[in-house]
Amino acid sequence: MALQNIGAGNRDDAFYRYKMPKLITKIEGRGNGIKTNVVNMVDVAKALARNPAYTTKYFGCELGAQSKYDEKTGTSIVNGAHDTSKLASLLENFIKKYVQCYGCSNPETEVVITKTQLITLKCAACGYVSDVDMRDKLTTFILKNPPEQKKGGKKDRALRRAEKERLKEGEAADELMKKNKREALKKSKSGSDAKVVKKKTGSDDEEHSPSASQAEEDEAVVDEEEDDVQWQTDTSAEAAKKRIIEQLTAATSEMVMVGNGDDLKESSPKAKTSAKPKTLKKSSSKKSEADNEVNETTEVESPKGEEISPRDKFLSDFKECLMKSMTPAQMAAILNNAEPQSEAMDAFFVALFEGCGKGLHKEISKKKAYLDAVVQDETSQKHLLAAIETFCAALPLNASKEIALLLKVLYDAEILEEEQILLWYDAVPSGKSSANGSGAGSKAACVRKSALPFIDWLRSAEAESEEDED
Repeated sequence: MALQNIGAGNRDDAFYRYKMPKLITKIEGRGNGIKTNVVNMVDVAKALARNPAYTTKYFGCELGAQSKYDEKTGTSIVNGAHDTSKLASLLENFIKKYVQCYGCSNPETEVVITKTQLITLKCAACGYVSDVDMRDKLTTFILKNPPEQKKGGKKDRALRRAEKERLKEGEAADELMKKNKREALKKSKSGSDAKVVKKKTGSDDEEHSPSASQAEEDEAVVDEEEDDVQWQTDTSAEAAKKRIIEQLTAATSEMVMVGNGDDLKESSPKAKTSAKPKTLKKSSSKKSEADNEVNETTEVESPKGEEISPRDKFLSDFKECLMKSMTPAQMAAILNNAEPQSEAMDAFFVALFEGCGKGLHKEISKKKAYLDAVVQDETSQKHLLAAIETFCAALPLNASKEIALLLKVLYDAEILEEEQILLWYDAVPSGKSSANGSGAGSKAACVRKSALPFIDWLRSAEAESEEDED
């Protein structure tokens, strides 16, 4: 069977891997009963991953002739006498409109019908979603005869959640296996050392170098021991003064008078309460780290200031992570270890979208990978919804109406589930409303009111699905 590349633009590419059979037609009958039989329509449609009825109907729509596809016999008939070249040209137009991705031009697409009865092509190669022109005559036929595809819903999402949990369990098992391997290697090393000592006590003829396999085991043990090494910071007074001088700017260092070692020990609150060696605090930048050291060494008489709230600390840490261009998985690991989770999620969302107002849903669409990494279960979805509500409540009125659009983006990306969104909307807004109606509760109520169009759409879609099931 003669094959050709799919798509007219790829006709001369000798290495193109997407191919289909050449169209074969046969004219049958005569007079008013003359018709064109597309002999290998089933093979062509199979190569394009489309229903043969679509291509047959497309020929009929474009030629203004009646067409019919028999599923039992696989026969494709178009009334009238039509040249093979003419039908091949129409097939190329069909491929361009209903097969090739509008983004990367690959034919590896799937026909998807949205809830609003629009036809799109979802590309498995690049992920681009192409919008088909609904003015074309074939679209009506496709809507009445939708393609067979996997039903996406809560069951599929539950399967994906379960898959993520299995991956986590697998990682934990791998860590346990590595730990057991390290212990076994250490035991084997101690046993081999004992054997070497026994051999050395014998005659000189018995002394020899260890075998290659033993040397490899020793190297592996050394590598594992190096991984377990915990590096410590020099916490002596002289080292602390040296770090302060190195980290402070020239202007700040002139204003700071570093005391002697005794003053440093007396001024440090940790030295009075604990006998453990003092370590430097982590901060968001070198300047803040130096300021922490100065406060501990010089401001003995100044009153203790207000402590930084956990949310502000989380916000500073996440901003620093973004400056370092950390991956979504790395930032998700930091957030999962933070407590309390609600304040950490709030700070995480602010760090990602601080300064965004109108057009917030577009920014969320660009950075949805970060949100998908941190949302793993129903609890994290609740925290994310609360963070979105708090963030939108602080926006101006025209920008706070973005919540319906951003919820649609997160729902389509399968980051937020329908059930959790409805539970959040039906819950009582957090915060107490003031007498003039400008409190936190009032702002939260305005945010939820702005989300009402999307909530109504969700409920109507759910009602339609229940009717279909009945």
